Amino acid sequence: MTDIVAALTPCHGGAWEMASAELDAPRGDEVLIRIVATGVCHTDMSVRAQDLPTPLPAVLGHEGAGVIEQIGPDVTTLAVGDHVVLTMTHCGKCSNCVTGHTVYCDNVMPLNFSGRRLDGSPTITCHGEAISGSFFGQSSFATYALASERNAVKVVKDVDLTLLGPLGCGIQTGAGTVINVLRPEVGSSIAVFGAGAVGLAAIMAASAVGCTTIIAVDLHDNRLDLARQVGANHVVKAGADTVETIRELSAGGVDYALDTTAVPAVIRQSVDVLKMRGRAMLVGVPKPGAEFTLSAMDMLFGKSIGGALEGEATPKTFIPHMIALWKQGKFPFDKLIRFYEFNQINEAVADSESGKTLKPVLRIGAL
Repeated sequence: MTDIVAALTPCHGGAWEMASAELDAPRGDEVLIRIVATGVCHTDMSVRAQDLPTPLPAVLGHEGAGVIEQIGPDVTTLAVGDHVVLTMTHCGKCSNCVTGHTVYCDNVMPLNFSGRRLDGSPTITCHGEAISGSFFGQSSFATYALASERNAVKVVKDVDLTLLGPLGCGIQTGAGTVINVLRPEVGSSIAVFGAGAVGLAAIMAASAVGCTTIIAVDLHDNRLDLARQVGANHVVKAGADTVETIRELSAGGVDYALDTTAVPAVIRQSVDVLKMRGRAMLVGVPKPGAEFTLSAMDMLFGKSIGGALEGEATPKTFIPHMIALWKQGKFPFDKLIRFYEFNQINEAVADSESGKTLKPVLRIGAL
């Protein structure tokens, strides 16, 4: 067992509380990571609100970055001292995993949201009682985390590790959905609804791959200003005339649209702004039971809509790819980040929810 300090979510909607806890020793293909920093993501808030099913109390956090301090007996590709970024986990054995679609692992829910290992055993105890851990296979709102060889991605040591945690989820989701799923042609057009961290990552990716009309839509002026800095050449303040404005900016409609908001009315807008044969993708986490409507006649003209998890990325290769783009100045994700100390987690969450901060990152331990 390893003594840890963790930010505990004790109840539905409650504030995070700093707590002493114990973390199980690594088994099999597991690795023990000393967390240096971790991003704060909307999904953490969704669990706190119980829109996603992880039982409370829980140690959440799923954008961890740190240094491996111990490895399980079956680990072969990672070593003590490696710098790693943590991402969602998968079983590695089901039909989707073995064909390279690991984000759609048949065991995605129990592995990432049950609060336990797949065999039901807990990883974290607090005051002698088992609590939910293993969130996204990590629970990185803590000084130490357990991950598996599958969801710990080795990264180069010449990049500031405190920057890299968000590459494991939010930024991977936005960039990956553009690069891996939509695959826009050079010179094509895209509208991104929601200029938070996911949306801005999508805008950066669209710019990197050669989209020439990139439209950002949001309610917050500070987000729209940043969207211009990272690749958008048009910004639209969300309102009643959003669809008409985007059609005017794109000569009748865009080739691609991405919704990060999960708001049903906005999802409808993301389809309405498409030109014929245009494609929209949904990546936001909706409220339980949320539904949206579309024009059936409109869909006859070749439009399509779908959803994607984690940008359908293969993290072991995609995360290093994003780092390489950043080094080349083509993917300035560091502009989204604001740092907070670990004990400022509630301030970081509040700033994220208000729109004041795009991507909060908690500094947890020294490198």
